[in-house]
Amino acid sequence: MKLPGIPQWLTVLLLTVLLSVAPSCRVNPATGQRQLNVLTEQEEIAIGEENAPQFLQEYGGPIPSERVQRYVSEIGMEMARDSERPDLPWEFHTVDSGVINAFALPGGKVFISRGLMSKMQNEAQLAAVLGHEIGHVTAEHIGQQMSRAVAAQIGLGLLGAAVSDYEWGQILGLGAELGTGVYLISFGREQENEADVLGLRYMTDAGYNPVAALEVMGILRAAGGGGGIEWLSTHPAPDTRLQRIQQIINDEYPDHTDPARYRFGRDSFQENVLDVFRQLPPPEHGAEQPQGMLPMPAHAHADCAACG
Repeated sequence: MKLPGIPQWLTVLLLTVLLSVAPSCRVNPATGQRQLNVLTEQEEIAIGEENAPQFLQEYGGPIPSERVQRYVSEIGMEMARDSERPDLPWEFHTVDSGVINAFALPGGKVFISRGLMSKMQNEAQLAAVLGHEIGHVTAEHIGQQMSRAVAAQIGLGLLGAAVSDYEWGQILGLGAELGTGVYLISFGREQENEADVLGLRYMTDAGYNPVAALEVMGILRAAGGGGGIEWLSTHPAPDTRLQRIQQIINDEYPDHTDPARYRFGRDSFQENVLDVFRQLPPPEHGAEQPQGMLPMPAHAHADCAACG
């Protein structure tokens, strides 16, 4: 879209400002922060419902084990029901992919890969990843990033339509124009911080030891040099982030060493995941990220100054 008589750069600026000061700039109950999200809850749900099947297909479909699917769903649902958005139509999918990844769509559709789960040793680690992704949903991070992408793409004239006319699958990166690839929105530092805090809140409320979140970071760092690790493409993990999680645990959960308060769930994870994995054929989708993944525009990570 280009406003008549106005330079392209000014069109981008005006549209960004208009979106930033819109009524959609509101306080999020999970984070307590004012934020920009042009999507209503019903739009978030519709986007997730519409695009979840294609994301599932891109990553090899569901893992061929009802036991694993049910196990992951029960853990995720326990935390989601106690979150700030319990009424979303939450779904937790284990995809049959060797890629080390986890991600969420708007409206409560959460995905975790077989490749990532195969690196884990206990249930608390699984809860840490699912809790983190739940945090991205409750904090409406995907909607925020999509809102900024809309502003950028309107200004660049790539979609040329009113916001209400957008094909949200294209914003997410689904569709013929991107081949068979999936575009997973990457998050900024503050959004990762928020998801870390929320994820720790959800997993500890469910009785899981928060130290497992540190263990997950160790798994990701150890796997980083071997290829096939895509979670870090959308969830950056600098050393400072690991240190911050350690500090949160020390400050907020000083009783984390109490086994009567927090559990790891090694035996249940071994029985319901690792033992089952050994009986399955190789993943339907290998250790390569689906082709066509595109970077988020750099300015899409900018903070919403108008939201304060």
